[in-house]
Formats: sequence, C-alpha cells, structure tokens
Amino acid sequence: MGDFYQNGIITTLHNLRSRSLEDLEKELMSFKKHRPMSLVLPSLYSELEGPALQNIVDELKQVPYLEEIVIGLDRADRKQFEFAVDYFSALPQRHRILWNDGPRLKALDEELRKHDLAPSEMGKGRNVWYCFGYVLAADRCESVALHDCDILTYQRDLVARLIYPVANPNFNYMFCKGYYARVADQKMNGRVSRLLVTPLIRALKKVCGPSDFLDYLDSYRYPLAGEFSFRTDVISDLRIPSDWGLEVGVLSEMKRNYATNRLCQVDIADAYDHKHQELSAEDANAGLSKMSTDICKALFRKLATNGEVFSSEKFRTIKATYYRIGLDFIESYQNDAIINGLRFDRHSEEQAVELFAQNLMAAGDYFLKNPMDTPFIPSWNRVISAIPDIMERLQAAVEADNQEFGSG
Repeated sequence: MGDFYQNGIITTLHNLRSRSLEDLEKELMSFKKHRPMSLVLPSLYSELEGPALQNIVDELKQVPYLEEIVIGLDRADRKQFEFAVDYFSALPQRHRILWNDGPRLKALDEELRKHDLAPSEMGKGRNVWYCFGYVLAADRCESVALHDCDILTYQRDLVARLIYPVANPNFNYMFCKGYYARVADQKMNGRVSRLLVTPLIRALKKVCGPSDFLDYLDSYRYPLAGEFSFRTDVISDLRIPSDWGLEVGVLSEMKRNYATNRLCQVDIADAYDHKHQELSAEDANAGLSKMSTDICKALFRKLATNGEVFSSEKFRTIKATYYRIGLDFIESYQNDAIINGLRFDRHSEEQAVELFAQNLMAAGDYFLKNPMDTPFIPSWNRVISAIPDIMERLQAAVEADNQEFGSG
C-alpha cells in the first residue's frame, strides 16, 4: 500500500490502490479532447529481439487514448528498419519510426553538425532529442510521455499514470517524473540511485552548504527513472545531456525553467524490472561505471552554474563524505532487505560504493581540466533559430522513411 506522505519540495502523487485502470483510461479519453497525448519510445534495434518490447507493444495495443506513438530506432541497418516497420505495424495508433541510422536522418544530422548543433555522441539522449524534435514538428499533441523499451514487468497502467498529471486540464503540472520500487528476483536493484545519487546529494549538502537545487533533487524518490512526461510546450527550450546524465539533466532543466509547484512525481508501478547494466569496475567507459561518472559530471556542472566553486581539495572532501554516507546507507538497505525477506549481498554493495567513490574523483578531475566542456544538446528553439525550416525537413524525412517502407 502506498503512503500519502509529501516529502521534499515537489508534489508526490501516490498510488493508493483505490482506482481501476478502466476508470483511469476512461478519464484520459475525456482529456484527449483537450490535450491530445503522445508516447515516445527510444529503442535500440536489439530490443526488438528481446521479450520486454514485445510485451510492451502487446500492452500498448490496448491503450485507447494515445494520439500518436513515436519510436526512435538506433543501431539498425536497412533490413532491420524494414523489420521494425513490420514489428510496430501491430500498433493501432498512428505511429512513426525515426530511423536514426538511415540516410535521410543522417544527412540532416550532418547538416546540424556543420552548424555545431548536432548531438555530440550516440546514445539515448540523442535518440530522445530527435524524437522530441519530431513531436514538435508533427504538432499533433499537447502532452507527451516517455519510457524505456526494456521494461520486463510492463503493464499499460504505467503509461496511464505517467501521463495523467500533464494530461489532466485541471492540473497545472508541466513535468512529471515516474517512480517505483526497484525490487525483483527477491533483491533490491537500482544501485546507482541508491548507492550513488542519494548519498552524493547528501554529501554535497554537507560540503557545499544549503542548496535549493540539492533539496529539489533530493525530493525525487527515483531520480534516475527513465520514465517522465511533459506538456509539449516544455520541449522547445529543453537542453539535455547526450550521455548518461540525461535524467539528472532533465531534472535540472525543469528546475531552471519552472517553479517547483509545476513539477511532480507519480507512483507508476508496483513491480519494475528491466535490463541490468554490469558494474564494469574494470572498464570506466562501460556499464554502471560510465553511468556513475557521467552523473557526477552532470551534478558538478549544474552546481557550478549555480555559483559553486570547486577545487581538488573540495572534491576530496566530497569523496570522503560521500563514502561514509554511502556505507551508512548500505546498513539501512540491508536491514530493509532483511525485514522484507530479500537477499542482500553486502560485499557487492560495498564494492559498488568504492567504485562510485573512485569515479566521483575521476569526474571531479575531468571537470577541473575541462572547464569549457558543453555536453548539452542545443535546445530546439536554438536549432530553429539557426535553420528556420528544420522542423519541416525533419518531419518530411521521417514521413518519407515510413512511407517508403509501408507504415506511412
């Protein structure tokens, strides 16, 4: 049973288990008349070969209120794109696939690159950015939700609860973040959120002092959740990182652009499990190791823009403080696991904290050596200013790809 406790400085919308999915979807159908809704699915081609996405498609086939589904497809050749067109043809909603590796979108990306406006690296951030560009170009919806394509426990009430706060015309929220308990296979997951982000935020509060921004981040129950929703107006001025700092970057942008009473989080699932990243202690450019470094850099950059001054000495203090708080959290999580009858590997948890502490220092060192680093993808407002017809051309490229292969 969910609780009704409001903690932090954003609104928390709980799942008090008092409403049926049928009732929720009926109300969303009424919202559709005033705020048409779309869903963005950033996907790797490899996810079309796994069990999670097939179940997601099967569930989405039953969703009656979505005006459009936009799929961003990465790492797909021509034959694989043709397969994807057939794969998603089961969706009864209007849907479009962005073939990010196709010649039309690659040519558009190359032109943006010549203007220094293209995403700097491949990845989810780039995929999401182009999908958002298409949503703006199509101009069919006023509310848009996004979730990952590797959710093994997916049920369609997830998207209903996720989009509801920004689709309800009587609510004033511009942004909503999903949250859930990361428990599967009789153990706690979500190591980066549990063992890096929350302890690091608490450490930064201790070392850097009171911070409205850190209090804001600390209000989110699952800051790294890949599920969120917006009013479409938000997208035009949104700058997001192209690396693993995407989720933290989006939260930072929301705080920069809107008052906290326009932001909320919502409980979207009783159970949530997805593809797990390896810790990758031996490879700083892979798995949770790279993820943790990118997240630390994103946090440090944001605090610097708020006026925080960093030095090698301060980063060493942050590391020591984080390490102590991280170990204390492990004690809390172990006790929580025990009372709930879950397995808990304390050794691997402490290994994770040790790796994250090392990566925190690596991120700090990188920050000090690269003070002019600008990893954010430009906002679509800036892109339109530089290339006024970019929206029409992006939409035309996507439509041409989909019509050529049969889903137009």
